[in-house]
Amino acid sequence: MKKIRLLVIEDNRLLRDGIAAMLRQEPDIHLAGAVGTGENVLTNIRTLRLNVILLDLGLRSENSLELVKSIKKKSRDIRVIVMDLVPTQADILNFVKVGVSGFILKDATVDDFLGTIRSVARGAKVLPSHLTESLFSQIVDHATDGRGASRLIESVRMTKRERQVIELIADGLTNKEIAHTLHLSTYTVKSHVHNILEKLALHTRVQIARYAHNIDSFKVAASTISLMHE
Repeated sequence: MKKIRLLVIEDNRLLRDGIAAMLRQEPDIHLAGAVGTGENVLTNIRTLRLNVILLDLGLRSENSLELVKSIKKKSRDIRVIVMDLVPTQADILNFVKVGVSGFILKDATVDDFLGTIRSVARGAKVLPSHLTESLFSQIVDHATDGRGASRLIESVRMTKRERQVIELIADGLTNKEIAHTLHLSTYTVKSHVHNILEKLALHTRVQIARYAHNIDSFKVAASTISLMHE
């Protein structure tokens, strides 16, 4: 049986040691190392003959996103899995764009943790479970197929008023302030917000704001969204 050659990069020593101890018990996984920084990884990446790198999204000593870029430049065959407590949709999209294959939530079960590693090693791409049924998962797919997220955004039919509401939410305005700005009732604004959440498969206005700020810079992408009359 060919083992998965895996490296852990995690700067929390307690968590790193715990993950390493767990992985050493798996007969199909060979732990090539567990380190607190990626500083020496790039130098030795070819001699390590890695299949998978398990990487902490929030390394204190270096930029994890830039580290992924460097890893993929050295060896595109290495699959990278990012670990985080609750990665934002913006983080997920950014990491997918630079070549990350999977995400593991730090509160995942052991079965989910190991299952993600094995799936990614086989060539699958694994999103956090709470996003797999959302529109965002489709955006991620499109972001990696050369067409970009904006193509999918074009297929989301927004009214002109909904687009205005999204832009104002992104600017930090409350429903009451949006109502005043657009000369609408607060009830009407709430209705627009509800419709926007439904169309984008999001759950909160904070997610709308993040979406607006981070999905290909909404201020630019919004101009390409298919519009309908109110």
